[in-house]
This record gives sequence, C-alpha cells and structure tokens, in this order.
Amino acid sequence: MLEKLAKQTAVYGISTIVVRFLSYLLTPYYTRIFGQETYGVVTDIYALIPLALTLLTMGMESSYFRFAAKAEEAGGDVAAAKRKLFATTWGVTSLAAAGFFAAALLFRDGAARLMGEVYTLHPEYIVWVAAIVLFDVWAAIPFSRLREQGRAMIFVGFKLLGVVLNVALAVAFGLMGLYATDFGVGWVFVANLAASAATWGAVLCTADRTVPRISLPLLAAVFAYSLPLLAGGLAGTANEFIDRQLIKYLVPEGAMAQLGVYGAITKIAVVMMLFYQMYRLAAEPFFLSNFRKTDFVRMNAAALKYYVMASMVIFLGIALFRDLFALIVGREFREGIYILPVVLGANVLTGVWLNLSFWYKREERTSLAIVVTGTGLAAILGFGSWMIPRWGYFGAAWARLASETAMVAVSWWLNRRFFPTPYDWRRIGEYAAAALGVFALCEAATACIGNKWAGYAFNIVAFAGYAAYLVRRERIDLGALVRSALGRR
Repeated sequence: MLEKLAKQTAVYGISTIVVRFLSYLLTPYYTRIFGQETYGVVTDIYALIPLALTLLTMGMESSYFRFAAKAEEAGGDVAAAKRKLFATTWGVTSLAAAGFFAAALLFRDGAARLMGEVYTLHPEYIVWVAAIVLFDVWAAIPFSRLREQGRAMIFVGFKLLGVVLNVALAVAFGLMGLYATDFGVGWVFVANLAASAATWGAVLCTADRTVPRISLPLLAAVFAYSLPLLAGGLAGTANEFIDRQLIKYLVPEGAMAQLGVYGAITKIAVVMMLFYQMYRLAAEPFFLSNFRKTDFVRMNAAALKYYVMASMVIFLGIALFRDLFALIVGREFREGIYILPVVLGANVLTGVWLNLSFWYKREERTSLAIVVTGTGLAAILGFGSWMIPRWGYFGAAWARLASETAMVAVSWWLNRRFFPTPYDWRRIGEYAAAALGVFALCEAATACIGNKWAGYAFNIVAFAGYAAYLVRRERIDLGALVRSALGRR
C-alpha cells in the first residue's frame, strides 16, 4: 500500500514541481525590480493570505476527505452522499468568503490603518487582496474533491493554468512599466487576482452540475470534526506568518527592508517546500482513507522514516550550496543567505509533525490539533519577542525553528500517550544526526580549504556519500523504487 502513496506522491510531485517552479520564478523577478522595502509589502501580504484562507475554509478540506471515506464505509448510494457532502462544504466556505470580501470592502480604510503607512496610502490594496482570497476559497473544495477522486493531473493542470497566467501578467505589467506608476506593487495583486479568477472558472467545470447547497444536519456533523481543525489550523498558519509580523512591528529600524530580505531568503527553500507540499497532497487523502488500524500504524511509521530520509537529502543539497541558491534573488537580498540552513531545518520539522498528525485526524480527535499548534504559536511568540528585536530576521528564523521543534515534541508525546505508533526513532535520529554531521564537516572543511571550487568538490563528495549511506543502510533498490513510483497500471 505504500507503493500507492509513493506513486501518488510522484504524480503530485513531478507536476507540483513544474507548477511551483513557475510560481517561484516571480521571486528572482520581483527581487530584481523592487527594493527591499517594496518587496517587504509583497512578503507581508502573502504571509497574511494563508491565514485568511485557513479561516474561511474552516478545516473543510480535511473534513471532506474524512467524510467521503465514511460515506464509502457506510455503503448505499455513495455517489449521492458524496455529492451532498461536496455541496454542503462548498456552500459554507463560499458563503464565508463572500462575507469576508464584503467586510473588506466596507472596512478597508480601518484595516489599512492597522496594517501600516504603505496601506494607508493605498487602501485599495486591501480590496484587491480580499478578492484574491474570495476566488481561492471558492475553488478550495472543488480542488479537494479532485484530490479525493485521485484526479491528480486535472488538479495540477488547473493549478498550472493559474500560475502561468500569474507569471505572464506579472512580467507583462513590468514590461509595460506599470510597477513604476503610483499604484506600484498593487499590480502584483492584480495579476494574482486575474489568475485566481481564471482558475476558479476552470475548476467549476469539474463540479458535475452540483451547486453549493448547505445541508444543516450534515454541516453540524462536519463542523464537529472540522472546528478543532480550524482552531488548530489558525494557530498553525499563525506560526507560519507571525514571524513576518513580528519583524514588521518589533524591529526598531528598517523593518520593511528586513521583512523583504527574510521573505526572499525563505523563498530559496523552494525545493524543501515543494517536497513537503507534494507529500502532503498525496498523504492527506491517503492516510485518511479506510485502512485497518494495524495497516495505518505500519504505513504511517514507515512513511515518517522515509520522509525524514528524503528531507535530509534535500536539506544538504540546498544548505551545502546555499551561495549558489542565493543567486535566485537580487543582489541586495543575498545578505541574509546565512539563515537558510535554519529555515530549511524548520521546514523539515513541519513535515515531521504533519506525519504525527494523521492519527488524530483518522481517530477524529481533532481537538488535539489545537494543543499542537497552540504550543507552536506560544513558542514563536515567546522566542520571537525576545530574539527579533535584538537580531532581526536572524532571530525570526531561530524563533520559527523553536516553534516547529516544540510542535514535534508535543506531537511525539501525544502519539506515545494516546496512539502508540512504532516509529523507528533510533533510525530517524541516526539519519538526522548524520546529515547534520556532514553539514558541520563541510562547513569546517570549506573554511579551511579557502578555495570556493575545491569547497564545492568536497561538498559534492560528502553529499554523495550521505546519499549512498542511506541507500546502503536501508538496502533500497533504487531501480525498483523508481519503477514503483512512476509505473502505470
């Protein structure tokens, strides 16, 4: 059964890499046409959008997967039950998004004053961004339905449509000189809005003539499952954006410039986040399906080990050659490249606690998500309030790492206490420690060698040695693994 997960991860992975790569082309573009402070506005906005999306989708995406699986388990007219579930979850999220947009339209001036001077000068930014959120939420449940149905290529095709349109419009606006007008960075949001609207229009074609219609009894059952996920999701999303807000409000001088640098450097961790995203897209519906408990426990334990192995390979591949990856962003943003290994470490831990969360979603004990993400939020607020005023974005990176560490620790304890799973922590710890040892060795060797190209050669040998060690330690048949992941039946 893990072969199915590997195959789905490969399908989502290859496609998602293409989509995300096109999207991340905007990072080198924007960091070369905008200064640090202007790009800080882009970083600020795109840190807040996921919070709005989490609030308005209300945990319904995970709920859709779980209740679709329960409909199959119950039997009867499964298609009708899933159609009712789709209409209800789509209806309530669509209604919430419409209300959010109306509120943003009515209270844009007040919101602009709260967000800072640049928004006070351009309150229309608030409206454009709220419209992006509106269309993204309207499309969220239809996209979840595609994932539940295993229609990965259609899912990615529609995502690709939006990204290509966004990139094309962003570049076109630059060539037209629109970023130099008074509206300035607002054209970034116009491009995104056009792409979001087009994507929503495309995904409507998959609705099979179903219209959003809320069944109150079903909604009550779904909310009982999803509300803890919403609370936990809000705290989790806050963990991912609060570091940007703490920089914005706690750094004594040049806050928006530091925010711009921090945002650009975190974008360089693209490969790690691509792997996390493609794994999550495949693993979430996979692990929330109707497996027997023994099968679930066995597969979840194995999946975590292999996730950590792959993550540490990616960590080394980026961290050891970070000065090359720094070329992705504009010259004035490269000063912060030294924080990249810390950012990568935090991203690795994000995937670890994702794996540790599947059991309580499966067992419908979703209130535990609040404990996990609440702990992370408390950690990042505590460490961030102490470190960011002193060290700026360097402190923000370490605060984020501390937050992810706290969530992994709490997730581990909850799993041991309520749903013991035989994770091979000894082997997982060995692989993580070996990767960090290779990183430390390469850093010391590079400092001693002094020659950049000789340092690269040493790092390549060390990286290859670590990868070979993993393959030998796990006795992995690489040829069979690739055939299993990419094979078609």
